[in-house]
This record gives sequence, structure tokens and C-alpha cells, in this order.
Amino acid sequence: MKKGIFIIGTDTGVGKTVIAAGLTLVLRAKKRRVGVMKPVATGCFSRGQELVSSDTLFLLEAGGEDTNRETVNPIRFRNPLAPLAAARAEGRSIDTSQILRAYEELHEHFDFVIVEGIGGLMVPFTESYFVSDLIREFQLPVLIVSRTKLGTINHTLLTIEAAKSRGLNVAGIIFNNFRESDLGLDEQTSPKIISDLSRVPVLGMVPHIPKLDVENLQFGNLKQVIEECVNIDAIVE
Repeated sequence: MKKGIFIIGTDTGVGKTVIAAGLTLVLRAKKRRVGVMKPVATGCFSRGQELVSSDTLFLLEAGGEDTNRETVNPIRFRNPLAPLAAARAEGRSIDTSQILRAYEELHEHFDFVIVEGIGGLMVPFTESYFVSDLIREFQLPVLIVSRTKLGTINHTLLTIEAAKSRGLNVAGIIFNNFRESDLGLDEQTSPKIISDLSRVPVLGMVPHIPKLDVENLQFGNLKQVIEECVNIDAIVE
């Protein structure tokens, strides 16, 4: 098993980028040589002659090393769609071997690699190749980022079941972006029910961070929150 973690979401917009960047900041503070990767990004914008991903820039800012952006984020699309839909819309295809080469290059340079997936486990890259297939080839354990809101029990348990049925190692779950001042009964009870039923540990409960802004590269107190709210040792070990 290679050293690293592959972060997936139960849905889009659950905060995978925030968790990935936060873990990177904390591990760097612990003097770990940690690399970041966003294999495929959609919804990119133009900067000069190239397409750039806001999520990738945020991860690179957290990483703090002069890593080749092409290696960190080898595949980029302009349209904010699932990768297969974006590829079809732009008349392109996704070369998964290009992603694997970039991943191997990162592992040669870093002790620990944090990979942020795109969406959930069953997001397709081609008609027969999904995020789950990439995780299997990367040989990394899975960290699931989920919401605490109503509906999360179904979404999270389905993600865990799909991962386990494909032979993936689910390291744990992080529930992200809840508001402590407005914590409903559903948010108070769902994480424990999910952990009890799935036998997958909850490794973190991360509250909303007011001054955090991915697009403008503003971290707020992300590092401090991750240090206080996430079981870093369980993720690294």
C-alpha cells in the first residue's frame, strides 16, 4: 500500500477541496513531505493560454511547494460537468494512463500524497472507467467527506457499500461544514448512526469556517480547525 489518501465525496460540493487542503496544511506543519493531486478538474477558467482549476490552485497554495501544475492536475475541462460529459462536450477523451504517470511522479517526490477525487465514487471518466477504478489503481485508502444534513445517512451508506463491494479500503468519514449555532437533530444523530451501521469510523466533524474562500485562496483558520476536529494520526497511519 502506497502512502497517501484518496478523498471522495458523497456528492458534489461537500468540501473535498477544503478537507484536502486542511490535511495538507497540518501535515506540512508536522514536517511531512506531502504532495497534492487533483487528477481531473472541470469548470476551469482561462489564464493566458491554459485552463486553470480553482480547486487545484487552492491545493497548491496549501502544499507550499513548487510542484508542476501539470502533474498535480493533468486533466482539465472548461465546462462544469461530470468528466465524461465534459470530455464529450469538448470533443476529447480522458487518458487515464496520463493520470497514472502523474501520480507515480508525485509519489517519487513526496512521502505522502493527498488525492482529491471529482464528485463521488461512481463518477465516470469513460464508459467503463470510474473514480473507483482510479482509486484501485492508486492503491490508496478512501476518506469520505459527507454532509450532516438530512439525507446523509442514505448517501453515505451507499458510498461506503459501493466502495467495499469494489474491494476498496474505507479509512473513515469526515462530516464537513455544519453550523454549530444551528445544529439540528438530524445533524446531531446521523454521524453516529452511519458509523454504527457501516462500522466505519468518523474521523472528523468540521464546522463551517466563515473566512474560508477557495476561489480567492483564503484559508481562514482552516489549519487550526482541522488540527482540533480531525483525527490526523488515523488518516496518516
